[in-house]
Amino acid sequence: MFLAIDVGNTHIMLGIYRDKDIIVYWRLPTREDSTEDELGMFVKNLLHNSRLRLKDIDAIAISSVVPPLMYSLERMSTKYFKVDPLIIGPGIKTGLNIVTDNPREVGADRIVNAVAAYNMYGGPLIIVDFGTATTFCAVSELGDYLGGVIAPGIGISLEALFERAAKLPRVEIIRPDRVIGKDTISSMQSGIIFGFVGQVDGIVRRMWKEFNTNPMVIATGGFAALIARESETIKEVNPLLTLEGLRIISNMNL
Repeated sequence: MFLAIDVGNTHIMLGIYRDKDIIVYWRLPTREDSTEDELGMFVKNLLHNSRLRLKDIDAIAISSVVPPLMYSLERMSTKYFKVDPLIIGPGIKTGLNIVTDNPREVGADRIVNAVAAYNMYGGPLIIVDFGTATTFCAVSELGDYLGGVIAPGIGISLEALFERAAKLPRVEIIRPDRVIGKDTISSMQSGIIFGFVGQVDGIVRRMWKEFNTNPMVIATGGFAALIARESETIKEVNPLLTLEGLRIISNMNL
């Protein structure tokens, strides 16, 4: 079986695959100071609760945007699973032609998402990933990774609002009943939800103009489903897009 690990700034996603089918997946908080033993025992317990064993895993692929965790993740893989992990980075086969000015700058998560989306849906397409940052990635009909957009994410935007405005509270990120809020909390919820919907639709429409067509828009990440329900441009939500990309890339590099 195959273990996919996607390390973001806020969360770590792990998924177990048997051939092409995902069996189980988990979302954990990211801690930069986690040791290989902490990670190994944590994953061991997750597997045990799913009636799986460490020795069932014979391949691992890791995508990470948190460099301080890479050593611990690699050590965990070799110490607990006896597997040398595939690390997504320069030199790894992806099937994508990255045509940005500096391909090495493109985050591993963005490449993995693009690989999964292009293999699943074809091109041209735009992938919107609602993570710590909200990223927009453009892929051509031929599978060229063209570049994209990086904007502040929903969570950090709301946290900044709370920290910098003394009278504003932390609020739950849910859709309010109406745009015009009648109190502080509903007003903040309206600003976050409809503000980000407007941001997504506005950026996507500007990207469409540069394509001279309207590529399919795929959304992934923690807030994808919430924003997609209000969006006029998002057509598909796939919360496991990154894990699927890791599986595809792993097979390419066997």
